[in-house]
Amino acid sequence: MYKRFFKRIFDLILSIIALPFWFIILIIIGPIIYFQDKGSIFYNAPRLGKDGEIFKMYKFRSMKISAPDIRNEDGSTFNGEDDSRLTKIGKFIRKTSLDETPQLLNIIKGDMSIIGPRPDLPEHKELYEGNEERKLEIRPGVSGFNQAYHRNTIPWKERIKHDIYYIDELSLCLDIKIFFKTAASVLKREDIYVTDNSTKDSSKF
Repeated sequence: MYKRFFKRIFDLILSIIALPFWFIILIIIGPIIYFQDKGSIFYNAPRLGKDGEIFKMYKFRSMKISAPDIRNEDGSTFNGEDDSRLTKIGKFIRKTSLDETPQLLNIIKGDMSIIGPRPDLPEHKELYEGNEERKLEIRPGVSGFNQAYHRNTIPWKERIKHDIYYIDELSLCLDIKIFFKTAASVLKREDIYVTDNSTKDSSKF
């Protein structure tokens, strides 16, 4: 019952409560992002949603205009502490995870959940093996099991295994644990950046 009904209800209630506070963040962060390089405030990233449907995931733009797309060897997006593509404000909002807060709008729209597997790139669907496509059974989350307990310290394929474990064990209790563990990790700024910086040109991906 929680997975099919109450999870969505809780998502909507908590998101609507948080919306006024997010508007305050938008009013403060938005102009800084714009005036640093006169670019768009938001970055709309195509992602795989529930049942494999593609949606636009909203983020505050943390990179310079026309920054190149760099991937790790496993195909996941590169995220490094010394990434020269980041703007000054971009480094700050990455470290504090404020860049992810516009996904509140995705939750209200029904694209995402507060807790769930982090959404993959559309092209990742072709790389799923065995039962890995099961991670698309539920709405992706702003945070999830991996973000709470590992963040960027483990390979993409291992994250998928954890996503499937989460789906099988999904409950209100587990979501509450993940929520508070995520909050603690964000406040401590733990494991923000990938530990293996092996990268490749996305044109070869």
